[in-house]
Amino acid sequence: MEKKTVTPKGAPAPIGPYSPGILASGRFLFVSGQIPVDPETGELIEGTFEEKVRRTLENLLSVVEGAGGSAENVVKVTVYLRDIGKYGEFNRVYSEFFTESKPARAVVEVSNLPKGVDLEVECIAVL
Repeated sequence: MEKKTVTPKGAPAPIGPYSPGILASGRFLFVSGQIPVDPETGELIEGTFEEKVRRTLENLLSVVEGAGGSAENVVKVTVYLRDIGKYGEFNRVYSEFFTESKPARAVVEVSNLPKGVDLEVECIAVL
C-alpha cells in the first residue's frame, strides 16, 4: 500500500503526534480531526459557535484541497460536539460547505475535546 502524508500550507499545524491527512493508495484521504485553530497563529479562535464551526470546516477542507480534492470528494464526515443542543446551529454552517454532494455523516456528543474546544470534525475523501 502506498501512503503519503498530506500537510498543506494554510492548514493548522497538528497539536500532537499525528498527520493532518494521510493519502492511501493514491485515492483515499483520511483527514485527522480539525478544531477551530487559526492556521496562521496556531491559536484557538475567539468568537461565536458559528464562527468556530466555520473555521473548523475551513481547516478540514484545506487538508482535502491540499491533497487535490474539494468538498465534492468528501464521502464521510464525523462530528464531535460537546453540546448536542448545538446540532441545528452546526447544521446551518455545515450546509454552506456541503451543498451538492452531501457526504455520509455521524454526529456524536462527547464530554471533552482537545484544548477544551466545542467541536472537532474529521473526514474521509476519495480523490
